[in-house]
Amino acid sequence: MALRLSFVTSFSPFSDSNIHVIFSNFHGESFKPSRCKDCSLFIVSAAHSNAKILKTNRRSKYGVNLSTFYDTDQGEEEHDEDDDDNLTAEDQFVPMKEYGSNKQKRYNLKNITKVTVNHVDRTWDARSSKQGSFEIDVSGSVESNGRNSFGGSGFSYGSSKMRNSSGEGNREKLKMGSSTRTRFPRMSEELDLDEKWLPLLDYLATFGLKESHFIKMYERHMPSLQINVGSAQERLEYLLSVGVKHKDIRKILLRQPQILEYTVENNLKLHVAFLESLGIPNSRLGQIITVTPSLFSYSVENSLRPTVKYLLDEVGINKSDLGKVVHLSPQILVQRIDNSWTMRYSFLSKELGASKDSVVKMVTKHPQFLHYSIEDGLLPRINFLRSIGMSNSEILKVLTRLSQVFSLSLEDNLKPKYMYLVNELGNEVQSLAKYPTYLSLSLDQRIRPRHRFLIALKKAPKGAFPLSSLVPSDEGFCKQWAGTTVDKYLAFRQRLLLREFAQKYEK
Repeated sequence: MALRLSFVTSFSPFSDSNIHVIFSNFHGESFKPSRCKDCSLFIVSAAHSNAKILKTNRRSKYGVNLSTFYDTDQGEEEHDEDDDDNLTAEDQFVPMKEYGSNKQKRYNLKNITKVTVNHVDRTWDARSSKQGSFEIDVSGSVESNGRNSFGGSGFSYGSSKMRNSSGEGNREKLKMGSSTRTRFPRMSEELDLDEKWLPLLDYLATFGLKESHFIKMYERHMPSLQINVGSAQERLEYLLSVGVKHKDIRKILLRQPQILEYTVENNLKLHVAFLESLGIPNSRLGQIITVTPSLFSYSVENSLRPTVKYLLDEVGINKSDLGKVVHLSPQILVQRIDNSWTMRYSFLSKELGASKDSVVKMVTKHPQFLHYSIEDGLLPRINFLRSIGMSNSEILKVLTRLSQVFSLSLEDNLKPKYMYLVNELGNEVQSLAKYPTYLSLSLDQRIRPRHRFLIALKKAPKGAFPLSSLVPSDEGFCKQWAGTTVDKYLAFRQRLLLREFAQKYEK
């Protein structure tokens, strides 16, 4: 039986092709699949607005199936984008199944659901707005001699006769396609790169984004690469105008590519005005946006303001300290803190007898404390301070004055500083309650150099080394304790660091 498949297409450089498939025989009679037993039916559909976006049998470099779908079920309340593992949804296409033996390939109507069309209009002039049509003539049986006119695999067309009603293919576009594959070989191979994206890609490349970055953006949020370059430029230039650094645009887009879709008037300006209302100075706005670009995906009225209200009314943060808290930890605006606050306050109250006022001071000085795990973060550090002989009241005093202790590494920071305090400086552990700042200072850059410098000058006091000499700036230390110039101290410190580095390298 001979069939004729007619494809009627409408080509436009700025819109996707609409494909209509008409089945008929050579006598002009309509083809009815339910009455045809000798032939198979191909159902052509596009699951996305652009049928050319993706080759469904491709996998990304991350080993996940690529899909044209993006999960936006959470709507505007999209949570933190930092998780790079959740890049894309499961592939929603069902591939064509192959049957038969002796390398014969048949396509059974009962087992075929969807077939994507790849670059149907690739050889047509992208500048043409006229309607065109082409035909695929299928002669004989679909499974004749183990080959069909589609080459047995998808729509590679094989020996089919294709005719463009508008004339020969545009050689200039073919040349451009070849150039595109040279510039973005992986994108052309893995994502079936649409040349309409090129102006945007060229613009984003000025911020240091490369092909691997574009692939990551695609996998996180595919529509971000379909934005008009003019709109993208307007939005990014606004971010630059409020203090975002040029070098940080790449970081923002990799973490939150959706930001290219957020309009200036209805989104970006509203969120920036909200941050300013919290008392955050203009000089800090760019830094906050860089650290937490996902805040633009949260509703100001329904999400961000209620979070601020909870910090003020329930936690007890002073309004004058609110800007400082947000600046220290912008993530506090986009993460749920009700359970976090309740659990940590309850834990410290039972473990150390901490009052609410003490815990509020911890949050104000180090709001990241609300995000630390109790079992893996808070408790191990409290137990360490206990193990070196500190009482609960002394521990609470240290944690209230220096909440950053919760962020310090036990093995690389707290333990080495304690050993130096006792063995080299000759101090009792109780001195930490008076000078908890000691635990926040660098052992290599400040504690050891100043101690050794005073010894070299024979100005180190007898007995316990005064921890107060470690607190001032280099200028204050040299004037008050060393009685020499800053340059002399810095030269001594540099020699000490080089000598210690050489000893570690030899080991």
